[in-house]
Amino acid sequence: MVQHSGFGAVERTVLWGKRENGLPGEDRKSDAHGWLSDRIVSVTRGADADRDGARIRLHSQDPFFRLQFVSIYVRDQDRSLRFYVEQLGFRLISDVRFASGNRWIEVSPPDGTASLALMLADPANPYDRQPGESGPVTFVTEDIQAKYKELCARGVTFTVPLQVPAWGGTFCRFEDPDGNPFVIAGFDEITREVETRRREFAARQEAERRAAQELEIATQVQARLFPHRRPPVPGLDYAGVCIQARSVGGDYYDFLDLGTGRVALVVADIAGKGIAAALLMANLQANLRSQCVHAVEHPGGVLNLVNRMVYENTDAHAYATLFLAEFDHRDGSLRYANCGHLPALLLREDGSVERLEATCTVIGMFDEWQCTLAETRIRPGDLLALHTDGLTESPNADGEEFGEERLIEALRRHGGLRAEDLVGEVVADVRRFSTGGQYDDITLIAARREA
Repeated sequence: MVQHSGFGAVERTVLWGKRENGLPGEDRKSDAHGWLSDRIVSVTRGADADRDGARIRLHSQDPFFRLQFVSIYVRDQDRSLRFYVEQLGFRLISDVRFASGNRWIEVSPPDGTASLALMLADPANPYDRQPGESGPVTFVTEDIQAKYKELCARGVTFTVPLQVPAWGGTFCRFEDPDGNPFVIAGFDEITREVETRRREFAARQEAERRAAQELEIATQVQARLFPHRRPPVPGLDYAGVCIQARSVGGDYYDFLDLGTGRVALVVADIAGKGIAAALLMANLQANLRSQCVHAVEHPGGVLNLVNRMVYENTDAHAYATLFLAEFDHRDGSLRYANCGHLPALLLREDGSVERLEATCTVIGMFDEWQCTLAETRIRPGDLLALHTDGLTESPNADGEEFGEERLIEALRRHGGLRAEDLVGEVVADVRRFSTGGQYDDITLIAARREA
């Protein structure tokens, strides 16, 4: 199979189309036109030459197999090109000129995948037909009356007008300027099939349009779920960012105002991607926010209730990793629950790093679940970083992940910036490193206790 994709494909099309019309084992040294040793000097391609209407099978047990082109032998390629494009309404696929003066022109009907190669006969090749001797080529149309009238109006001469044989169908015949014969056929079954396919295509387009519109709405709704304000906390400079890999994602971060200068920093990573993960993310956020209002002094009890709600309202495979840290500015205490999430990083001002490891398992997976809290302290100058695995697992072109060590280095390198600028610079470092593209949501919260 030959595809129209660059000089190599054109060369292969020319060589196989011109020389392989001969018998197997034919002596290629007799190639009078020198196609095998010729070189391309210019290629003109049609505006939609790469359009391909071929139906691709979803399985590959059998190799892809289709008609690519039929050779039509002509006397004057320019005259024939004008006839096929201007009068028949064909589209130009490629017009290739060679150093020797050889020329390869390929045109195609408006619909379908097969093409016609407009060839000059090779006098040295006994297998080349002469102009006007090409075998008849048959086209099919859904409305033969309309197509017949259209081509007549374009100046096409029909040697056989519309005919309706007793066994059904409608046919007519015309010739190109060199006398090569062509047949146009029309059948009621084809008309019905085309109309059915047209309706199916229109239905698919409408379904895709609605899906895209609904996805855009979901994107806008999810964007509003992320915090748009940071509750003021004396002595704490903090900020967060989430860069989604798709229109909607499963990463979640939040800042929950606990009153009296306290704040809860939350990062979660929902299992899965796409709409399902986004819905679970919204469910988790709604439960967290509503429960924190009623049980602000008991974060462990809040997470126990959230786990039960997520467990009861999702399928068996839905769960989330979550890190919730409650900061009290009065003494710098940090009470936290790490529910199967990556360790948070606490970069001390003295250069040491404390990892806040898991205290319990994931949210929403188990009916019987008990939250366990741990506690530490953020001293003036310390920097706390919460993140999801989309950041540390971002790969470069060689498959190497960004990793925790690079994250620590980036946090230290940008440590003198305000928190909002710091998270932006760290994420920019990750994206520069990950040249192969973003495969997962990237979320980061940074919080520094000021002196």
